[in-house]
Amino acid sequence: MNKYEAMFIVKPELNTEEKKTLFTQIADIIVKNNGRVSDANIWSEKRKLCFPISKHNEGTYYLVNFDLEASAITKIKYVFKLNENILRVMILKRGQ
Repeated sequence: MNKYEAMFIVKPELNTEEKKTLFTQIADIIVKNNGRVSDANIWSEKRKLCFPISKHNEGTYYLVNFDLEASAITKIKYVFKLNENILRVMILKRGQ
């Protein structure tokens, strides 16, 4: 298992309950692919974006640290792209 860090930019207009549901879905996707979430929290609320993404000028940044097999990264990236509440996701491999 490798250690990864993912930064999500989600729609800023989501209310608290919708955000909780989305963050639970993100963790569930990782766990369903035999991963383990070690840390997850909101990095920044309604931060201005450098350029518009899907006609949004702001976004909520959500940071997740997790362990996962390298072969599952492509699969979870695809699932995250299908979610309309996620504007952008970046997954990086962390050092051991």
